[in-house]
Amino acid sequence: MPPTEISLGVTLAVLGAGFLHALWNALLKSAAGDPMLDTALIVAGATAVCLPLLPFVPLPAPEAWPFAVASMLVHFAYYVTLAGAYRRGDLSFAYPLMRGVAPLLVTILGVVALGERLRPHALAGVLLISGGIITIAWLASGRHTLAAAAFALGNAAIIAVYTLIDGAGARAAGSPWSYAFWLMGLEGIPFVAWIAWKRGRPAVDYARRRWRRGVLGGAASVGAYAIALWAMTRAPVAVVAALREVSVVFAALIGTMFLREAFGWRRLAGAVGVAAGVAALRL
Repeated sequence: MPPTEISLGVTLAVLGAGFLHALWNALLKSAAGDPMLDTALIVAGATAVCLPLLPFVPLPAPEAWPFAVASMLVHFAYYVTLAGAYRRGDLSFAYPLMRGVAPLLVTILGVVALGERLRPHALAGVLLISGGIITIAWLASGRHTLAAAAFALGNAAIIAVYTLIDGAGARAAGSPWSYAFWLMGLEGIPFVAWIAWKRGRPAVDYARRRWRRGVLGGAASVGAYAIALWAMTRAPVAVVAALREVSVVFAALIGTMFLREAFGWRRLAGAVGVAAGVAALRL
């Protein structure tokens, strides 16, 4: 039977994962380079962090591998649309929009795909968190082009799909840590190979200059997603997906403190909605 509640320990762990997710997105935002190459650097960094760990973790159970293969394919599309959204619009708009819409889709699809049923207070928490995040996105300053919104919404749908796939895969794997490390160790290889083939020598030179940022961002990415997958084995996937997206508030705070971005009353209003949602999840 799927879990129906989230404990305080799991809540705190997912909030920590949200901070790590905000950290690697802040590294991506502050890179001020080529969005596609910067995305590939972090993907390569995640692979580089995971590959040395694979001899020390067991193979996921055979039942988990179809989910892992499907997730690898979906993640390829995720990285392409992520870079497309950042190339066409400001990260302060695209990132919250895609991360805010995704939990709503996960909640709807989770009922069909995983048989999850959220209690009223949990559903209210998901709605408040998503609403607060979307508020942060839509009221943000910067470019709000139709193309940026289309890529962000397409990316949100992809996030919802791989979240459900990986939630089921982590539960089937026997160990969510094993599933996370094998998935992230392998999934980046085809994407990085595709970037190297498409961009050639300039991509290699770019990586040589910025590899430290890629490793740091990759390590944060691995930590964030591994914790989230572990949490999905102990709480409803929709609740974890929504709680993880508190990363948007962390990203706004990091931007204010270190990137000289204004927080403003609009972001504050969205942050209050997110905080109310987190409180509702813990009722």
